[in-house]
Amino acid sequence: MKRLLSLFTLTFTLASALSAVAQIAQNVVRTKINGLDVIAYKTGVKDVVYLRGSFSAGDDKSPAGNCMIPTLTGAMLDRGTTKQDKFAIAGQLEAVGASIDFSVGETVTSFTARCLSKDVPLVVSLLAEQLREPAFSADELDKLKKQIAGGLQRQLESTDFRASDAFNRSIYAPGHPNYHPPVEQQLADLEQTTVDDLKKFHAAHYGPAHFTVVAAGDLDIPALQQKLAADFTGWTGGTAPLKAPRAAPTDAAKEQTVFMPGKTSVSIAMGQSSRMRYGDPGYFALRTATNILGSGFTGRLMANVRDKEGLTYGIGATMANDAFADGDWRLTATFAPALLDQGTESTKRQLNLWYEQGVTPDELARRKDNLIGSFKVGLATTDGLAQSLLLAVQRGKSPGWLDQYPGVITGLTLDQVNGAIKQHLNPAGMVLIKAGTVPGGETAK
Repeated sequence: MKRLLSLFTLTFTLASALSAVAQIAQNVVRTKINGLDVIAYKTGVKDVVYLRGSFSAGDDKSPAGNCMIPTLTGAMLDRGTTKQDKFAIAGQLEAVGASIDFSVGETVTSFTARCLSKDVPLVVSLLAEQLREPAFSADELDKLKKQIAGGLQRQLESTDFRASDAFNRSIYAPGHPNYHPPVEQQLADLEQTTVDDLKKFHAAHYGPAHFTVVAAGDLDIPALQQKLAADFTGWTGGTAPLKAPRAAPTDAAKEQTVFMPGKTSVSIAMGQSSRMRYGDPGYFALRTATNILGSGFTGRLMANVRDKEGLTYGIGATMANDAFADGDWRLTATFAPALLDQGTESTKRQLNLWYEQGVTPDELARRKDNLIGSFKVGLATTDGLAQSLLLAVQRGKSPGWLDQYPGVITGLTLDQVNGAIKQHLNPAGMVLIKAGTVPGGETAK
């Protein structure tokens, strides 16, 4: 195990192989294998391999009347197969220091795996077995339901979650992929889900169609291709991504309070639907402007509302949820209850100043360097490279996008960036959610 951990740390040495002039696309090997879209990239890091993948079986494919079936189906993949139980699978992975993890999002089911290069055949075999032949044990489903129910109940105690949850349903209507049903509905649907529901969903939506597999690291690419061909032969099915509708206006109140007694802080979420998907015209200009306003300690919000005025524990602004559909622009912050009004006013003041006056040439130049540098750092690990390649494909791009992105950011002009703020945002029309022990909130509620 110590040897494995030391090998994983070597992934950081990949940075030297991905310099500013490196071209990633020319080293990508992309093939179709039994319907799978397989992207492989051999790096100079020794012994380590990461695999990532996704396919169209997310929450947006939920059958009518039950929003939890996709999540439960994906969560059951690592709980045993028709050939062996979860303990046998976990034991094989642990013996070689490897891992396989599954997750379900709004539009895709994803996996992440890591191992030593010599163990790629074992990991691919187990991955194929879990995807193709899950046991869907009734006992395991009952245990899973209790775990998820407990997690949902705990989320209700988080001010950050409650603010984000209310914000989500204020800007997205049912039917949009980014809409989240209320926790109460999730709990009710969770309770009624059966093993047969999972089996039907698995049969309908799992398969090689629209399934992308990315492998990066110390690869024997022909051997990987042969192994995938052998273990996924005969697998059929899968469904195409749904065409996401544009976010429609909702009738939600522009300002809402979610009162939670006994909390030491209040979380706020403020923003709007961006009505933009990753790569749309003006997207990168607005994303860069947003980064200047609210990304990390160098953003305006942290520099002023936190560092200068001392009003908040944390604050930032982001564009999110736009890989598969039009997403949102949101500003989040956390305040002590006694500082909520002052902090909210300071936040709005910085937002309006940014909106009205835009960013400066110096700010834009520094942020361009920061964005490009962060992007390259993300490519400097084996897992980061695998993740970036998968994200490019998910966003409708080719692997060559990783070579093009720095140039797109470099080419942004000040007029484009400041123009995007005014074109796509409207602070006066943004939703504001306050969740926590809001002074006077209990009375207002």
